[in-house]
Amino acid sequence: MSPRARTGATTAATRTATQLPPVTALPDPAAEAAITAACHTLGLPSVRQQAAPIAAAAARERLSHKAYLAEVLTAECDDREARRRVRRVHEAKFPRSKRLEDLDLSALPTLPAATLADLAGCAWVDAGEPVVLLGNSGTGKTHLLIGLGTAAAEQGRRVRYATTAALVNELAEAADDKQLSRAVARYARLDLLCLDEVGYVHLDARGAELLFQVITEREEKASIACASNAPFSEWGATFTDPRLAAAVVDRLTFRAHIIQTGTDSYRLRATRAAKKGAANN
Repeated sequence: MSPRARTGATTAATRTATQLPPVTALPDPAAEAAITAACHTLGLPSVRQQAAPIAAAAARERLSHKAYLAEVLTAECDDREARRRVRRVHEAKFPRSKRLEDLDLSALPTLPAATLADLAGCAWVDAGEPVVLLGNSGTGKTHLLIGLGTAAAEQGRRVRYATTAALVNELAEAADDKQLSRAVARYARLDLLCLDEVGYVHLDARGAELLFQVITEREEKASIACASNAPFSEWGATFTDPRLAAAVVDRLTFRAHIIQTGTDSYRLRATRAAKKGAANN
C-alpha cells in the first residue's frame, strides 16, 4: 500500500473513531446520580422518575438499549401530554368539574348518544362551528357546556369558560383601561369560548356591544358554545337593541349545532324522587 493510501486509511479510521461517542462505565449509584442531574438540566421529570423501574423491567425482558431508550422517552411524552391536558382544563377556568361521560342521557331524550359522541370528538371546534344549548334551568345545559369544553381542552385546544355577565364586566373594565382591543384579541385566539347564562341578565347597550365585538371577532373562525334558558325570540330583551339581538342570533346559529335540553329540571325530579322515597320509608 502506498504511503498516500496508508495515510488515507488512517485518516478514515481516525475520523470514524472520533465520531463514536465516548462511553464511561459507571457503577449504578453514579449512573443514577448522572441521570438525575441530566434530567434536572433537560427538564425531564418523568425520565428521572421512571428510568430505574423501566431499566429493571428492560433487564427482565432483555430489551436492547434502543428499546429501553424508547420506553423512557415514551413515558416522558405520555406524562407530558397528561400534564398538558390538566393545564388546559385549569386554564379554561371552569367553575366545577363536569364530564360528558357523567351526563345522564336518559334525562336528555333530544340528545342521541351518537350526536353526543360526535360532539365529544370536537371536529366542530376545528371547523369553527357554534354550539347552542337551549332549555330551562336544571336541564343539563351547564353540565353539557362544561363537558364539551373539558373534552376540547383535554384534546389540546385552548378553551375558556365565562358567564355572559362576567365576560361583559371584564370587557367593560378593559375598555375603561383602554385595553379593549387586547382583551378582544385574547378571546379571539381561543379555540373554543364557552359562554354560559346567555339571556339570564339584562345587558345595557354598551355591554351588548362589547359582547358583540367578541362574537363578531370569532365569527366563522373559532367556535363559541353557549347556553341559554331563553328561546331566540326572547334574546331581544337581553340585548336591548332588536337589530343587535338579531345579529347575535345570526352569528351564533350559522352552521350551528342547536340542542334543546327541554323543560323538565332534573334537579326538581331528583328532589321529588327523594321526597317520595322518604315518604315510602
